[in-house]
Amino acid sequence: MSTHEQKLTRLTAAGRFDLCSPGECIRLLSAAPAVINYNRRAGGCGRMLKVLLHGTCAYDCAYCAVRLQREQLSFSPEELATTFLGLWREGLVGGLFLSSGIARDVDYVMHDIVETGEILRQRGYGGYLHLKVLPGAARADIHDAARVADRISINLEATSPDRLGCLAGVKDYRQDILKRQAWVAEEKPGGHTTQIVVGAADETDAEILSCLADQYRRVRPSRVYFAAFHALSGTPLASHPDTPAWRARRWYQADYLLRDYSVTPDELRTALNEEGFLSNRDPKEVLADDDRPVNVNLAPRRDLLRVPGIGPKGADRILSLRKDRPFTGPADLTRAGIRGKAAGRYLTFGGRETVQTRLTL
Repeated sequence: MSTHEQKLTRLTAAGRFDLCSPGECIRLLSAAPAVINYNRRAGGCGRMLKVLLHGTCAYDCAYCAVRLQREQLSFSPEELATTFLGLWREGLVGGLFLSSGIARDVDYVMHDIVETGEILRQRGYGGYLHLKVLPGAARADIHDAARVADRISINLEATSPDRLGCLAGVKDYRQDILKRQAWVAEEKPGGHTTQIVVGAADETDAEILSCLADQYRRVRPSRVYFAAFHALSGTPLASHPDTPAWRARRWYQADYLLRDYSVTPDELRTALNEEGFLSNRDPKEVLADDDRPVNVNLAPRRDLLRVPGIGPKGADRILSLRKDRPFTGPADLTRAGIRGKAAGRYLTFGGRETVQTRLTL
């Protein structure tokens, strides 16, 4: 393996903690051992090269593996752009997610991130490009990143200033993150994301919910990613218990309810237990257990979306198909592409004159 390939391998491996799609799957390039992110639902790209521009960081985030790196590994903007274009032209990658440790000062690194994107666009790359905005970034750099990238993001990491203070002494939550996030939202409306490290600061799910409600009210990110905390040897949180992977999965489900299913934060709050945590069960099912059954032949779209097993496409198919022929039972849901056993126990199938009692399957 060449020195260049070794550097690519190390800087892609170091980038695995910064999420760019839910349920990430990692595979290897055939021509080199670089790590590739792959997910069919990734924002516009199913073969993502996810890499750090600089592999060291001067910040003190207590959970971060990059802070442990002492070897000065980095790409210049020219070097990384050339490397990526070579992989892209060979058909090995379809998009780039570029982040970085803060090797010197923020302005220096942000300039390199933006310059890399500009080189790619100047050389004819028109594919998917996601650029990371670093805490404390200048407004001008955020503007330029939004100009060249399909998506930009800045990570919250924690739910509040107090919680971030448990994890990092250098970052100022309000100034370095929330203020910059507002700029990100202004520069790239509908095209920005963020990430929360679940469990690192011992926050409750009630705190995460309050944070999400504020996010969607204030800056409207297109996605929020959830990374379950995993303790790394050598970090200050090495002895901290790992967060169960299911907790992050449940937050992806809860986040879908907030973004796509018209569930309000107050409604979702009823799915929390007395200690303020979600259980290891689909929150949509938890909410549905407390609701009245929905009549599949009469209910509006909003109510259909509350039924476990029915998503936006399924709800639209039901609305269309029931105009011609009413649904008579759970088995009949298959013509709308819906699993009757999953949804049937939360539905009734009567018409306007008769309403069937709730099914027990």
